Amino acid sequence: MNALKTIAYATVMTLSGSAFAAEETAATKALVADAMTALMINRDVGSIDTYFAAPYIQHNQAVADGIAGLKGLAAQAIAGNPAFKYEMVRIFADGDLGVAHGIYHGFGPAPLVSFDVFRVSHGKIVEHWDNLAPLVGPNPSGRTQTDGPTDVTDHKETETNKALVADFVNSVLINGAFDRMPEFFDGDAYLQHNSNIADGVSGLGAGLKALAEAGQVLRITKTHKVIGEGNFVLVLSEGTISEQPTAFYDLFRVENGRIAEHWDVIAPIVAADKAANGNGKF
Repeated sequence: MNALKTIAYATVMTLSGSAFAAEETAATKALVADAMTALMINRDVGSIDTYFAAPYIQHNQAVADGIAGLKGLAAQAIAGNPAFKYEMVRIFADGDLGVAHGIYHGFGPAPLVSFDVFRVSHGKIVEHWDNLAPLVGPNPSGRTQTDGPTDVTDHKETETNKALVADFVNSVLINGAFDRMPEFFDGDAYLQHNSNIADGVSGLGAGLKALAEAGQVLRITKTHKVIGEGNFVLVLSEGTISEQPTAFYDLFRVENGRIAEHWDVIAPIVAADKAANGNGKF
């Protein structure tokens, strides 16, 4: 194969790969949206057989593993619970992984903000991770835990945006390279949805300092997944707050090559011997 043919072949393969990835992402997003609508919004427990398949791996530490565990949860907490309601706020996907960001009502005394992550295989959902935290009032800048843009844009920038966010989390949040902060933000412009922190990069610094002074030292130690579509990138990581094992789900919106907005759900990690399944949080 001569040089021109080699270049042409590589170009075709790259385009084919990109087209396949886009098709898989779209199919995953549609499946997750349909499944969440049927099961969580319409409360159709029978839809589990339509959208989910065994072996189903459950990472919610309060739910038993497998399809049986999911059906048990659905029968008790959804179909058998008049107070149950789910609000889907935003949804996006990355290959075989789909993400739903929303609010559950009726799972406990307070509504719960959640990120649900699903893995799809052969047209069915076969694995689930999530992080849930109580819904509270607006933060110091008046933003809630879920408001803000919901449309996925800038699809061609997906991999670039994922790399930017991964670099920020690993370099700054994990390894403490705070001198690199200007590389990731447009000055002080940064919209914040964490319930305790105000807008701006300066607000982020002040908020982390206030937590430390209150004895709540936050440390992120390991990144498990970076899931992105266009302008949205979700990072699943673990660490500690005041030495207690903690799961961090951080959603970033990227605009013009800089991190522009942030939502999160932070929740404790249950000890393995107290979990309802043995699959681990991540």
